[in-house]
Parts: sequence; C-alpha cells; structure tokens
Amino acid sequence: MDRVEKLKEYLKTNVKDSFLQHALALEYIKSGNDDEAKNLFTEILLREPTYIGSYYHLAKLLERNNDTEEAIKIYETGMEQAKNAGDNHSYNELQAAYEDLAS
Repeated sequence: MDRVEKLKEYLKTNVKDSFLQHALALEYIKSGNDDEAKNLFTEILLREPTYIGSYYHLAKLLERNNDTEEAIKIYETGMEQAKNAGDNHSYNELQAAYEDLAS
C-alpha cells in the first residue's frame, strides 16, 4: 500500500484530522496532484485557520500554478495567523516566501 492509500485509510477513522489531511496533501503534491492537495489545504484552513503550516504549502502550490494574487493573500493570512500565535519561525518563513513573490 502506498503512502496516499495508507493516509486515506487512517482518515477513514478520523475524517477531519488536520495533521493527516496535511500529510495527504503533501503526498498529493509529490505525485503531481495539485488539485487534490489544494482542496485539502483549503479544507484544513477553513476548518482550522490556526493550522499555520498549511498556509505555506498552499501558497507555494498556488505560486507554482501561476496564481500569484491568491498566493500573496494566503501568505498574508498565514503571516497574520503566525503572528497571532507567536510563531516567529513560521512567520519568518511565510514572510520570506511572500517577499520573494511580491518583489
């Protein structure tokens, strides 16, 4: 059983587990399935806007798919959430990616 199938199995017992959904989204990215990854990241952030790691990966995905305007919005929201959480490491990561894209 590959990683995607394994994660889907785990999700059957806890459908709204953000950690498992995030891991599955990353596996989808690795396999080139950006649409499924985007859907999962979006679902996570709608349900749990404080799941900061998903902002970075969603924005990077959008950036790769030439959706610069939406990627910038996601970076900005992620920076705000990281700042509110006192998560300086994530804030700095998001800010660096944002500045690279916005410049």
